[in-house]
Amino acid sequence: MNSNATTGLILTGGGARAAYQVGVLKAISDILLEQGWSPKKNPFGIICGTSAGAINATALASRADHFQESVNSILHVWSHFEAAQVYRADSLGVIRSGARWLSIMSFGWLLNKWRKSPPTSLLDNSPLANLLHRMLDMERLDQAFATDDLQALAVTASSYTTGHHLTFYQTLKEIEPWVRSQRLAQRDFIGIQHLLASSAIPFIFPSIPLNWGGHLEYCGDGSMRQLAPISPAIHLGANKVLIVGAGRLTEPPRQNFDLATYPSLAQIAGHAMSSIFLDGLAVDIERLTRINKTLSMLPSDLLQKTPLKPVDLLVIAPSERLDEIASRHTQSLPLPVRTMLGGIGATEVRGAALASYLLFEASYTNELIALGIKDTHAMREDVIHFFHSQSTGQYPVSTAECVTA
Repeated sequence: MNSNATTGLILTGGGARAAYQVGVLKAISDILLEQGWSPKKNPFGIICGTSAGAINATALASRADHFQESVNSILHVWSHFEAAQVYRADSLGVIRSGARWLSIMSFGWLLNKWRKSPPTSLLDNSPLANLLHRMLDMERLDQAFATDDLQALAVTASSYTTGHHLTFYQTLKEIEPWVRSQRLAQRDFIGIQHLLASSAIPFIFPSIPLNWGGHLEYCGDGSMRQLAPISPAIHLGANKVLIVGAGRLTEPPRQNFDLATYPSLAQIAGHAMSSIFLDGLAVDIERLTRINKTLSMLPSDLLQKTPLKPVDLLVIAPSERLDEIASRHTQSLPLPVRTMLGGIGATEVRGAALASYLLFEASYTNELIALGIKDTHAMREDVIHFFHSQSTGQYPVSTAECVTA
């Protein structure tokens, strides 16, 4: 078995913010190469992703037989991004989806006019499917399992039909699906539909039907109702996990001493998005830290009787506020999208949090990639220790965590 078979990678959600993950992966690849690792060797036997992180996770997994090639391929896509690769950004596309959707939100009586084909989302993300087909090599993904370059891949989504949080996982060996409160798992072959569902930002992109237990459930972004983001990696066998966040964990707090004004619609929406994408992970890490501190006080004989499992955890997250970075790049958005978002205040500094999730433009994504590279190199010794150490449950670099998945 691959020596890194039980090392997990968790890539969180965040729309365009996921460009930061690419910078982290690039820096990790460079650091490991400098340490004498083979460019082909995949350091993550278990890869889990949510929302845009699910796309990066699957892209990484689909070339798990050559880690450096995989990272460079993802880097090429994100460093040359245009919004039109993810959603319709032309005037006609925006009018057909966003303008009609906002009109219905404002004038419910207009719904009668469009009863046969009401708009389902603010933006039409049909171009994303074409990008994913070009970006991913699903046949190569299957081979990665057969050659032991990959142990498990997991993608999460949230069911609008039942309200459950769903994890789809692909493995070569048999792993029993897990059932927790509002959290279910199903073994499956990961495909484009899973990624479209996992990355369907609520209200922004349309929901996607997925097969669950023989029936269809309409699903949206996996970050919604994600109560335990680290759990899938543990269920799949990880005993140490590297998590790449997308904000709030280490970034400095906003300093705003101006006279408070009533929040714009974009400011409220951005706050809601941040709650969906960021808070679950922060709470999960905090909870695991408390559990670990409690377990550290138990004598060894009692510790062996607990269902809790020690897991080494290293977290890399932005050192700068991504919404403030986004505020410098809103003019890069295509004019029709910029006009529509400007109408709800998303092009203003205070509303830039919403724009930070939709700014699939190279000027913005390249700055996030550079930040990811910088932050990871700043933790260079931590990264080296993480990959060279054996899992002991007493990881000294970040915070040693313990979980019961």
